[in-house]
Amino acid sequence: MSVQMVLLPVFVQVGLTFALLIGMMFGRRKALLSGETKIRDIALGEFELPVLFYALIALALPLRHADLFIVLMSWVFVVTRFAHAGVFVSSDDLGRRSTIWLAGVLVLLAMWIYFALRMLLVI
Repeated sequence: MSVQMVLLPVFVQVGLTFALLIGMMFGRRKALLSGETKIRDIALGEFELPVLFYALIALALPLRHADLFIVLMSWVFVVTRFAHAGVFVSSDDLGRRSTIWLAGVLVLLAMWIYFALRMLLVI
């Protein structure tokens, strides 16, 4: 079985996870704006992003696809996680924290798309 065929379900699962993360963000925002829920009831420590990051690096390294783009974007992602943690432990301003979280999501999504395209299209 080819590496691409083995990784295809991983890429589909990662896509589902990102779709749910982004969909939940919009759902939570709507619930907050309508008054249906309170800020204290949401955004309590999500661990999906670091796990997706670790999985990407764990795949990219042995497959020799951890190139300059992956390394640079990894540092950008880690900076967003530090910024997110900084806001969380200081002011816990949900607006700023959400914006930083979304930036990390988009960076990691770009990394996964790039990796998937390199693996599936062998670029």
